[in-house]
Amino acid sequence: MKSCFAYIRVSTVRQGEQGVSLAEQRDAIVAYAQKHNLDIAEWFEETVTAAKRGRPQFSAMLSRLHQKEADGVVMHKIDRSARNLRDWADLADLIDAGIEFHFAADGLNLNTRSGRLSADIQAVVAADYIRNLSEEARKGFYGRLKQGIYPLRAPTGYLNNGGGKVKTPDPDRAPIIARAFKLYATGEYTLRTLREALPLTSRDGKPVSIVGWSKILNNPFYYGLIKLRKTGEIFEGVHTPIISRELFEEVQTVLAGKAGRKKYKHDFAFKRMFECGLCGTAMIGERQKGNVYYRCHTRTCETKGVREEILSESVTDVLGRCSLHPQVAPVAFKRLEEKIKTSATDYSDRMKGLELNLHKLKEREGRLTGAYLDGLISEETFRENKAKDALSKQKIERDIDGLRHNNGARLSMVQKNLELASCLSHTYFHADQPEKRRLLKMTTSNRSVNIKNVEVEPSMPWMAIRSAQAPLYCAHQRRVTRTELGQIAEKILHSLMSEDEYFDEA
Repeated sequence: MKSCFAYIRVSTVRQGEQGVSLAEQRDAIVAYAQKHNLDIAEWFEETVTAAKRGRPQFSAMLSRLHQKEADGVVMHKIDRSARNLRDWADLADLIDAGIEFHFAADGLNLNTRSGRLSADIQAVVAADYIRNLSEEARKGFYGRLKQGIYPLRAPTGYLNNGGGKVKTPDPDRAPIIARAFKLYATGEYTLRTLREALPLTSRDGKPVSIVGWSKILNNPFYYGLIKLRKTGEIFEGVHTPIISRELFEEVQTVLAGKAGRKKYKHDFAFKRMFECGLCGTAMIGERQKGNVYYRCHTRTCETKGVREEILSESVTDVLGRCSLHPQVAPVAFKRLEEKIKTSATDYSDRMKGLELNLHKLKEREGRLTGAYLDGLISEETFRENKAKDALSKQKIERDIDGLRHNNGARLSMVQKNLELASCLSHTYFHADQPEKRRLLKMTTSNRSVNIKNVEVEPSMPWMAIRSAQAPLYCAHQRRVTRTELGQIAEKILHSLMSEDEYFDEA
């Protein structure tokens, strides 16, 4: 009984896990070996493609065959052994050296000229099959790209939705990546500090490395383009961008070192946020003996310095008074909801009225033209009335366009900023330094130090919110009634709805 190795293979790990093809190959080889009185000395099993060289188990088996550790090898079919002509050439060398090759499903006798020729033809056909498969896969790959669909695994920040489907933003990671681009564009962050500031993890749950952050910031996929790293080819994507092209280009400028990266030895909390109340110069942050001081550097000025903790206490107190009181917040949101519903009804009524007026003008225009053609009015009268109607028509059409454009926009902005007011102190407390400065600029208009006195004044409408809620903070104030809470809520909503400049800034 001759000793033989047995080799079975599938192309992918998934096929190997399912095991159907491997089991069928094994059963066929066992049956063949029993029929031809062959002893299977060892099994070699692999789950890799045979289109390329370098299969570990296959190479190990060939090496041991060269050392005459077995008389031959049994495989299921020729395409299980080799799908590239180089591997088939290696097998041919072993055949010439006297090693027997058996194919359980093909029944080829490689010891004859006709058998070798038939096997060579099948090997060439297998190699051509792979070349054709590769070409078709390439066509499909570029076909997807031309459709704007990325056919590879989604970059961090996007979700895979199956083959041939558009990648969609990851609701958890996309906002972090958008914020990363904004922070890096400021020039105040390096890849290392950006990694420390933002808790971004990859799909395997591990924190994104510095190299990973570099790939993210250099990937135009996030603003809508698909770029192939190997070839540099670029395609227009149909996926939803996470950032704008302008922001991406700002980041590229910083990455290239063209922006003159801003370097700060210390990122003080109130950097460029306070000024001297006497001379108007900016208070400069300094670290002295473990404490941070903000000083006026005008020699003749009486304002010299104040500790950061004192400024922080003043800011926290002001923002706390500008935040919605727990008793007021639910009342304000309920009133706003009522206004939104009323606004929808008012919009419908106003739109119907404008459309009715426009319809009447068109009917009048038709009657006017008919009267002129019938000779009932003069040409001068016709032209005068037509000019008046044209002006009226333009005004109504502008009103309709304006109503459609602005419908609910203000109330939507009010809702957004009412939500901010309901958690202003909490948002400020948990924000990073750049975000804290942004919130402080948005909510205050005067931040100064006069000798030793710290002054922080809220801007509108935050001043109005604080004023409206003043009765709730009085130490000896009687309990506020529901009616009074409603009045306070109405004042706050009125102040939010009347501040156009505030909306623009927000």
